[in-house]
Amino acid sequence: MAQIKIKQIKSRINCPAVQKRTLDALGLKKMNHTVVKEDTPSVMGMVTKVSHLVEVTKA
Repeated sequence: MAQIKIKQIKSRINCPAVQKRTLDALGLKKMNHTVVKEDTPSVMGMVTKVSHLVEVTKA
């Protein structure tokens, strides 16, 4: 399956707790941190919820 690279580009300060937990579930702990995940519908749903905080590219 295809993989995507997710990078946090904005701070989690002043974000709702739900979005902070979503970032934690994706494995993003601080700004400019990058993780590689499988391109599954559940991961893409999480990315959609925090799309204003992250940048997604193909791995």
